[in-house]
Amino acid sequence: MSIERRIICTSCPVGCFMIVTEENGKIVSISGSSCPRGEEYAKVELTDPRRVFASTIRVEGGALSVCPVRSKEPVPKDKIFDITKAVARVKIKAPIEIGQIIIKNVCDTGVDIVASRSLPAKQSADTVAQGG
Repeated sequence: MSIERRIICTSCPVGCFMIVTEENGKIVSISGSSCPRGEEYAKVELTDPRRVFASTIRVEGGALSVCPVRSKEPVPKDKIFDITKAVARVKIKAPIEIGQIIIKNVCDTGVDIVASRSLPAKQSADTVAQGG
């Protein structure tokens, strides 16, 4: 039995509308892609969909109370909920540097969660009064 799936490619800004035909769980044709990246995107999207994860973590002693984080690479889509719970349990002390690893190998995906921005420690009242 043949199944047609319609997907929009996000591997480049063109956003091709593609039709993927499957038979017995195997891809037999991909149409509508204007570049080779689209075909590869369709194959991965149907066999092992992945997304870049983005969120915030709580910060202790920082200029802000949260810091944005993201996965260094796309993670399996079916692990997003588990990753969300893992990130919610984390609280890190400031200062934080952009690219700093916050969680190594999150949920056994082989992908690290990293800081998306630098965040200095909060200045104490004494430091501000001294001009530092």
